[in-house]
Amino acid sequence: MNPVPISANDRELVELATAVRERAYAPYSNYLVGAALRARDGRIFTGCNVENAAYPSTLCAERTALVKAVSEGAREFETIAVVALAKSGPCGGCLQMLYEFAPDLHFYMADPDGNVSISVPMKELLPYGFGPEWLR
Repeated sequence: MNPVPISANDRELVELATAVRERAYAPYSNYLVGAALRARDGRIFTGCNVENAAYPSTLCAERTALVKAVSEGAREFETIAVVALAKSGPCGGCLQMLYEFAPDLHFYMADPDGNVSISVPMKELLPYGFGPEWLR
């Protein structure tokens, strides 16, 4: 499969996600993941997965980046890049949390060499997402 072309602006996200992936704490799975999330105001927040012996306490890279962003006052997001070995999308928990803030988010998945294999809008990853509008 040929890598998906992306803009220089979004390539920066892949590079940041690749760098932060190296900081992941994954002594149990050895599965390192990095994420870089761009807010609408242009700020970028990174995150890596942080495992725990009590597996349910583990934090994924996407949620780490999102929580950092929200704690810094960002509430609107446009793009996320995730770097890991497997060509896959975020887990269900990450999709739900990202959807809460950014149902129109664009998602990139890349390998550690920076080759983007997936480029899709959130609505394709979670077409029937549950968001705040369902609670009104």
